[in-house]
Parts: sequence; structure tokens; C-alpha cells
Amino acid sequence: MVLKKISDRIYYLPSEQETDRPVLGYVKGDKYSLAVDAGNSEKHVKKFYCAIEEAGLKLPDYTAITHWHWDHTFGMHVVAGKTIAGSLTNLKLDEVEKWKWVDEDMARRLQSGDDIETCDRCIRLEYYDRNEIKVVKADIEFHGQIILDLGGVHCELREIEATHSSDSVLVYVPEEKIVFIGDADCADYYNNNGKYDKKKLVKLITLLEEIDFDTYVLGHDEPQNKDEVIAYLREELSKLG
Repeated sequence: MVLKKISDRIYYLPSEQETDRPVLGYVKGDKYSLAVDAGNSEKHVKKFYCAIEEAGLKLPDYTAITHWHWDHTFGMHVVAGKTIAGSLTNLKLDEVEKWKWVDEDMARRLQSGDDIETCDRCIRLEYYDRNEIKVVKADIEFHGQIILDLGGVHCELREIEATHSSDSVLVYVPEEKIVFIGDADCADYYNNNGKYDKKKLVKLITLLEEIDFDTYVLGHDEPQNKDEVIAYLREELSKLG
């Protein structure tokens, strides 16, 4: 699998459905580079890095995390450079770091709602040996917003109130008019039975309408333009009555 190019500065590795591997983004600055999300395993990270090197790019100096879910964070311990996460993400990773991955504990988390069946199934597929799972917190933690100057291009990382997870972080590259959303615009499968919260969805739509972007990079699908995104989310909002 090769990197897909959006612009001279923006690339991404497409998602893989079988084990729920998300899109991994790449922002090329004149001095530094930044990846968006750390993938769901060491194997996923290695695949990403091979694609980066094949494209003639350098490995990322920073990796921004969009939220705590396993498919976006379980590769954090092997990424190049420093990882960056919002304070709520690091707080949750501190909890997950203590989880055990034997059948009994995984079953207990399903019963308690700490984990969900889709994630449980995909973790078992991605990890033949679950002893390889290693969860770590980010090296750099921020609250609210942090702006990185990569040289010729900036990345704005914002903690936002989103429909998918309370710790969601949006990555905005203003010079390129691109937003990396992670899964922030998806429904909540942990706390709301895979449904949208109406108030949160309204706030997210309002936020996206206010941001000046053309390209919208999703966590598990191909990029879309702003009009497509807003239209889809408004349609979902209309279904909530």
C-alpha cells in the first residue's frame, strides 16, 4: 500500500477494514513533519513508515493523536519522534495502560461497557499474540489548543466537543485548508449505543461551518470536501427529529 497525495505537503495512508486500521495522515513541513494518529499496532506503523520512505519523505517528528480508541493509539510506543495528545486522551490512556488482554479481562470489559464487541473482535484479529499490546501515554500533553510551526505550514490541534468521543482532537492545517477529523464526526459506540447526540452534533456542524477548509480527511474513509461533509452531517441531524 502506498501513500496517497492530497497536496505537496499532505499525504495519507488509506484505512483497512479487516482489522479496523484507520487512515494515517502526514503533513510535510520545511523543517518538521507530523503524522496524524499512531495506528493500531507496530505492524501498522511499520507499513505506514515503509510507505513514507517509498514516497521519499522523512519519518515524522511528531505524531498527533485524535482520540484514545485502540485503533488510533496502540502503535504509539513505536512511532518516531514525539507523540502529542489532548489532556483527556492522556487521562484515558493512563487507564487503558493498566488493562490486561487475557480472555477473562476482555470479556469483563465487554460486560461492563468499558470496551465494545467490534473493538474486541478486531484486536483479536490484529494481535495474534496479545502480549504484544503495549499502551503508552503521549509525550506531549496539551489542553485546549496547540499550534505547531513545521516550517512553511502550521498544524492547529484543537480539543473539541464531538459526537464520537469526549476527548476528540481536530487537526487543522490552515495553509492547505485541510482538516483531519479522526472519527470525531461519527456516532458514539461506547456511551450512546452507536447513535448521535443531537446537541453535540449541532455543535460539531457549527464548528465545521466556521472553519475555512476545502478537504476533510476522515478516520476510516476517503477524504471529502466541505460541502459533502456538512450535507451528510445535516442529513444525520434531520434523522434525530
